[in-house]
Amino acid sequence: MMRTHLCGELRSSDIGQEVVLTGWVNTRREHSQHLAFVDIRDYSGVTQVVIDDGTDVRSEYVIKVTGTVEARLEGTENAEIGTGEIEIKNAKVEILNSAESPVFPLDERADEVDETVRLRHRYLDLRRPRMQKNMRLRSKVNSAIRNAMVQQDFVEVETPMLMPSTPEGAREFLVPSRQRPGNFYALPQSPQLYKQLLMVGGLDRYFQIARCLRDEDLRADRQYEFMQLDLEMSFVEVDDVLSAAEVSVLDAAEAVTGVRPDEVPRITWHEAMERFGSDKPDLRFGMELVELTEVFAATEFKAFSSAGSIKGINGKGLAGDYGRNKLDGLTDEAKRIGAKGLVWMKVSDDGVIESPVAKFLGEAELEALGTALDAEAGDLLLLVADEWDTTCEVLGELRNVLGRPPVSQGPYKYVWVVDFPLFVGKDANGTPRPGHHPFCHPHPEDIDKLDSDPMSVRAWAYDLVLNGWELGSGSIRIHDPELQRKVFANLGIDDEEANKRFGFFLNPFKYGAPPHGGFAYGIDRLTAILAGEESIREVIAFPKPQSGIDPLTSSPNEADEAHLAELGLALLPPAE
Repeated sequence: MMRTHLCGELRSSDIGQEVVLTGWVNTRREHSQHLAFVDIRDYSGVTQVVIDDGTDVRSEYVIKVTGTVEARLEGTENAEIGTGEIEIKNAKVEILNSAESPVFPLDERADEVDETVRLRHRYLDLRRPRMQKNMRLRSKVNSAIRNAMVQQDFVEVETPMLMPSTPEGAREFLVPSRQRPGNFYALPQSPQLYKQLLMVGGLDRYFQIARCLRDEDLRADRQYEFMQLDLEMSFVEVDDVLSAAEVSVLDAAEAVTGVRPDEVPRITWHEAMERFGSDKPDLRFGMELVELTEVFAATEFKAFSSAGSIKGINGKGLAGDYGRNKLDGLTDEAKRIGAKGLVWMKVSDDGVIESPVAKFLGEAELEALGTALDAEAGDLLLLVADEWDTTCEVLGELRNVLGRPPVSQGPYKYVWVVDFPLFVGKDANGTPRPGHHPFCHPHPEDIDKLDSDPMSVRAWAYDLVLNGWELGSGSIRIHDPELQRKVFANLGIDDEEANKRFGFFLNPFKYGAPPHGGFAYGIDRLTAILAGEESIREVIAFPKPQSGIDPLTSSPNEADEAHLAELGLALLPPAE
């Protein structure tokens, strides 16, 4: 190496040593015509260098410094940095590369810079301590995950990036075939099909830190391409898969924070919806949904009497924070989500429930409502009356609006959500739609209902949630061809269509498929939360902004005519 030490390593115990440091000029402070104090920086930190030979170095110059470690003069120490007791004197400076002034400051002030500018110059953004910390934290997460899987006897296998279209529901990126014009590969949404075939192949326990791609709108927790821990196991039931996945998640958290989280609790999907109005509940705050249907069982208020479900939440102490404009905004939000309306109530200083609809409710109803919601002076009560699923969803969203802290704010609250519905809603033809994918195993206790009451069938499926973000999902898979045909029948897929769409995947199951299940969770999402970031873009080296257009490379860009012709493609005018 060109250096003897990193810039953040030196301490008072090194005084008297001759050292060589390499890095970038962080700051330069002129003391006189020939004397300057320069902070040299690399990923580990900074060290002050005293330059007394007039060498002219500027911000972000790449330099090599050879000199002696000496104690700083008394009163000039800097307690805010690890190297604050020492400096480099008798310094010989070699300029390895000059640099133009960066287009934005490479410190915390860059957080105020427009994200597009930061991403256009990502190579500069990555020099900042925040981004250096995040990239190294991510490396620790990957290492801990990989070690956890290997220690549990999982085998790491790389699956193809060019594959057929898969039936997972998300939009895929298609890759045209040059050798077979008019035909396309798909980039993997996940390694789902291949990892199940690995179980048929007897691998027993597979894992991969897999790159996956989905052509969906971008947001804080979603990118076109993302990384996930992907695993599959043979001869297992739900508890086995959850246990193996949990070890890797908790190991990663411990590697980063130094503290191992508690064992992850489990709740059913139905309980999550009942209590939190969401299948990815944030357990860091209360404000749980309260069932109020019985409170208004005999009500004469038409909006309540005709409803299938009435629920409410209590925004403790929030009445004063919500004037009429903000309450109208909450009502608009409730309607946007799907409710017919929103009933709001405030509890006055003397304990009286005040609301535009209070006059339609009896005194006994208001009293019972106050008891059910633990209403106290200054509280804001929100009620929704509708069908059960709508009531849960709307109040779940409003609960987050009123009380949810930033995603990255502690503590870390993990939760397994289990027993999802096998089918969710129906299409225009009345055919059930799969809750996860068509290969998800029905709960053993509910298999008999596939013929009589398919919409009540639970899936052997599960999600892992952290601070209100879904980290990942998985299921026990169907390995019995007869059961697979029965599930296909519920989805309106006959044997001919099943063979056409999934034959390459299903045919191997004729040759002895073991019971198996798997799981996958987003490494980007886990890392972002552990790093205290609100967006996964801050823990990805080269992410795309929300527009999907990469400011660094200006991609996507046009293909030239010759390339399109070689692929047998022609461009149509944009759809109006």
